Amino acid sequence: AAPAVSSQASPGGESFARNQKELQELCKRRFFYRPAFDIYGGVAGFFTYGPPGCAVKNNLIRQWRQHFVVEESLLEVEDTCIMQHAVLKASGHVDRFNDFMVKDVVDESKFYRADKLLEEVMDEKLKAADITDAQRQEYTVVRNQADAYSREEIGAIFKKYGIKSPETGNDLSDPYEFNLMFPTPIGPGGYLQGYLRPETAQGIFLNYKFCLEQNLNRLPFGVAQVGKSFRNEIAPRAGLTRQREFTQAEIEFFVNPKNSDHPKFKSVEDVVVTFFHSNEQLAGKDPVTFSMGEAYSRGIIKSQILGYFIVRTYLFLVSAGVKKEFIRFRQHLPTEMAHYAADCWDAEVFCSLGWLECVGIADRSAFDLTCHAQATKVDLQYKEVLDKPIEQEVLQLQKKSGITVMKAFKKDGKMVKEWIEALPQEQLAELEALKGPKKVDINGQSFELTPDLLQFERKKEKISVNSLTPGVIEPSFGIDRIFTVIMEHVYYARPAEEAGDDKQKRGVLALNANMAPYKCCMLPLDQRIARHEKYISLASAFRSELSALGLSSTSDEGGATIGRKYARNDELGIPFAITFDFTTLEDETVTMRERDCMQQIRLPLREAAELIRDLCAGEAQWEGAFKRFNLCLAQ
Repeated sequence: AAPAVSSQASPGGESFARNQKELQELCKRRFFYRPAFDIYGGVAGFFTYGPPGCAVKNNLIRQWRQHFVVEESLLEVEDTCIMQHAVLKASGHVDRFNDFMVKDVVDESKFYRADKLLEEVMDEKLKAADITDAQRQEYTVVRNQADAYSREEIGAIFKKYGIKSPETGNDLSDPYEFNLMFPTPIGPGGYLQGYLRPETAQGIFLNYKFCLEQNLNRLPFGVAQVGKSFRNEIAPRAGLTRQREFTQAEIEFFVNPKNSDHPKFKSVEDVVVTFFHSNEQLAGKDPVTFSMGEAYSRGIIKSQILGYFIVRTYLFLVSAGVKKEFIRFRQHLPTEMAHYAADCWDAEVFCSLGWLECVGIADRSAFDLTCHAQATKVDLQYKEVLDKPIEQEVLQLQKKSGITVMKAFKKDGKMVKEWIEALPQEQLAELEALKGPKKVDINGQSFELTPDLLQFERKKEKISVNSLTPGVIEPSFGIDRIFTVIMEHVYYARPAEEAGDDKQKRGVLALNANMAPYKCCMLPLDQRIARHEKYISLASAFRSELSALGLSSTSDEGGATIGRKYARNDELGIPFAITFDFTTLEDETVTMRERDCMQQIRLPLREAAELIRDLCAGEAQWEGAFKRFNLCLAQ
């Protein structure tokens, strides 16, 4: 995984850190989310979403499905959260899904993720008032590479800067690997090893063959999955941004590896995006801004498909409420790339924590399908029927060489021979060019192949079907992180002069209507209205009308003043408030208040539900409604 957080400042983003404490208090008090098992003291890395938070999160996922699954005609699957050992062994997670950890040599209960601790140390050094330009560049480069160092390199960096335990000042151990997966036995005997899945992606790869059939054997196509993933984080903190149980929304877009064009690329090539290329990071330079078309022509983005999904991701984040000036796409460094990735760009969003990775868009090449095909001996290649048969030269293992391989590896000989014969042409060519021994992993066992064992021949074959293993472009969305940055980007407090005599700061969540937990709140002016039979009847009918239109609503029938009720619902991000007063009892008209401008209009109750529906859908604008209905004084 790429560095999740970078604290390099973004102009205009100072308010996120300034408002962080207020927002956290609001989220806990209004139960958007809070620590799980809170009455037992809680456990780091686990959180519970309350009613408004759950509603916002569900709206975010609904928007994601509309933006990607519906608009891109993706298939969707739902796979299991528990995966057997063989699956994750083949995918590389058992052996390589690790982070480097260090621990306090005196107090061994204190553990730290090495790359994150290094980032924090560099952040502090970058804040020093007397820092030189050379030091700034040095610390920036080290910080940018924190997740890219080998165990030996990061150990040497820790020694160079004399990094100690941040809580005690004690020495730290040398870095060592820690696997992030949660193991779990399967079945009453516990003999079958399983794991809680570390990502939703593997469930898509396992079912690629069946989804291809559902798609009538057409390429390219995409498969999506939304669900929980689990990682035993070394040092979970920073709220929802580093949890041990979290929600992912992932897409695996299967493509012909020899064709990186996208039919809809022209529709996004004029969209301007900020890129942080690996060259700029290694040189300690700033990101650059280009249109996607220019980035592609300059070679910054090498695949139209990758570029298309970068722009679609950018547009999704903006539609959900992320401020576009605080979005950038950072390329992984060559040494930082995940074991499966050929290229990867992270959508990073600036927030109170700095630059936070919220989406990873990776070119996974054919890694996963190749691994699962080899492990299961199931053909996962795409069969392209050619219009006219073609004659093609193919490389294959000589018959006598196959016998030699079987003799050399004895009881495993047949398995090794079949593995070699099933390799794609490119990998057979690599084996033919061997100059020395090469270790290969087959079904979890290690074997050494030498040039004297491998003799190949070329033959002409007429083929009418072209077989290939699809490449994969994977946009992977961290829903909880996106939720976090949206909340920070939409939060503000009313200026003091607007707050009146109310001593409590009036926080507002200016959520887009499509993200708001409720679209409307119903407010009786006071208790006399709340107890009146006609109000009860009108409110019940109005609530039913809203529900029939698919609009969620709530009501506040407490004894607080109407101003305080408005403030309470502004905290929840509810865009519209309907107030029932004494005039309502006479002519069935109500006032409607808009959350952000606080303007009010008076209209017949029978028209309110459809107006709210149109405003939430973007089919009507508040300015138009304000002109249409009687003008009331702003709050």
